Amino acid sequence: MRVGLLTEGGYPYAAGEGGEWCDQLVRGLDQHDFEVYALSRGARQERGGWYGLPKQVRRVRTAPLWGDPPEGDTGRAYGAYGRRERQRFEEHFGELAAAICATDAGGAGGAGGPAGAGGSEGAAEASGAAGAPDDSGAADAAGTGGAEGAAPSAEGQAYRFAEGLHGLADLAREAGGLGAALRSEQALRTLEAACRAPGAHPAASGIRVADLLAVSAFLERALRPLSLDWYGAAGDHDRGLAAVDLCHATSAGPAALPGLLAKRFFGTPLLVTEYEVRLRAYYLNSAAGSAGLPLAVRTLISSFHRLLSAEVYGRADLITPGDARVRRWQERCGAARERLRTVHPGVDERPYEAVGEGAEDPRGPSGAPLDDGRTLLWLGRPEPHLWDAFASVRAAEPGTALRVVGAPEPGAEPPDGVTYEETVRPETYAAGSVVLAGAADAFPLPLVEAMFCGRATVAPDACAVREAVGGTGLVVPPGDAGALATACLDLLRDPGRRARLGAAARERALELFTVERHVTAFRGIYLELISRAPVRQDGSDPSVPFGRAAGEHPPLTWSPRAASPTWAGRP
Repeated sequence: MRVGLLTEGGYPYAAGEGGEWCDQLVRGLDQHDFEVYALSRGARQERGGWYGLPKQVRRVRTAPLWGDPPEGDTGRAYGAYGRRERQRFEEHFGELAAAICATDAGGAGGAGGPAGAGGSEGAAEASGAAGAPDDSGAADAAGTGGAEGAAPSAEGQAYRFAEGLHGLADLAREAGGLGAALRSEQALRTLEAACRAPGAHPAASGIRVADLLAVSAFLERALRPLSLDWYGAAGDHDRGLAAVDLCHATSAGPAALPGLLAKRFFGTPLLVTEYEVRLRAYYLNSAAGSAGLPLAVRTLISSFHRLLSAEVYGRADLITPGDARVRRWQERCGAARERLRTVHPGVDERPYEAVGEGAEDPRGPSGAPLDDGRTLLWLGRPEPHLWDAFASVRAAEPGTALRVVGAPEPGAEPPDGVTYEETVRPETYAAGSVVLAGAADAFPLPLVEAMFCGRATVAPDACAVREAVGGTGLVVPPGDAGALATACLDLLRDPGRRARLGAAARERALELFTVERHVTAFRGIYLELISRAPVRQDGSDPSVPFGRAAGEHPPLTWSPRAASPTWAGRP
């Protein structure tokens, strides 16, 4: 089959996020053809080069989500719009703007999320950063920025957003010029009217001209995929996404917009995979990245992200979160539970095979033997409670050493028994008796690597740690120095338990987190989606010989014999 891989700020760019699992997927499914449709986030990323692409990647098409609109916009320019096109644009953009400016009616996140009151934003950041087992409360807190008074229902708000979005897509496909239209005076007036309409969010009611310009520029960049020439028709020489059998988006943000349009225009199935919820990442990063943006701008941008995520989740045929935390956020943001299927990320187990199986006797940089029973290994940025815990362990077991992966703090003298390493290698895990991990805000891949090496682990009960280690490691409350020290001492003093936990951890990692299992899961999902997709009758691809089976053509039908005329003397 031919798969359209839709990315934003990731694969095939080497300096991007999510590129590793995309590369593993493409190389693992070598029986399929891939077409990569990539949206870049900056000039530095484009200058960073690409991954080495395998032969099954048939083509790569890119477009920037930064800078000014491209000059080669398809169709007519906005200045050449006639009266009917201007009316259509005002109608559809008005629906989109009204949905963005409306007060959130109880959905997940919303216009009052990171842009609203400080309490809502703080709740979202605190819950997400701490990685609570059920951090859907952050989504609830992010959506409490509603105001009293008339407000549309959540369903009505989502409907208006969808109508406006798809109406603008149809206009861009038929007439072009959408990029210039979104930066026109007509768009500014429409957006201002929506901000001052009854039921609009209080933060948007006092919007200024400079804020309107900033929001319109953001919308033009975010909706730029609607104007791309990636949606060819059946008779076109370059059919683009019209020729793919399946669209696989790597996030529910702008990367999924081409998939939404392919589903709308051609009925192409859409698969969305997220190992980090884009909406949650926006909420958590908004405080640091939007310090110079006015409240009204942050409010409208936040509302757009929320509504776009809900639209993508609602239209996707299948959604594959990477862990239970991501799944909870997707459910809270509108994804149907029956269309969610967890697919854990895959880790290449081959570099850790020698350490895990004990085929060799690797030695650490200090020359210590494998599992000396007195070395702790810390993965991640050192946290303040680590030093208190290590001091307690050193007081009980004076010969204990701590190796920290990472650079030391500038000007800080490491405590006694503490050494630093710049990078982590299989030999690094081999030289540690117990592996410690700090609180992570994503799936704990370094912890999985330690499991492949057969190491006993101690980790905080945050994010997806409990889901990763299961019952093969010790889980302690986050930031609790006493619990961390007690868990370390228990494992250091009991070599048998340490060995049993390490063996069980390796078996669990080999069962759940290998690249082979990751690729196999997506192979089955691809076939399932294609088997459920209706047969398209839009003609075959002229570039593929015998691209349409003979059985698809309807059989010839013979018309019944006409009755003989009465003058012929026959009945």
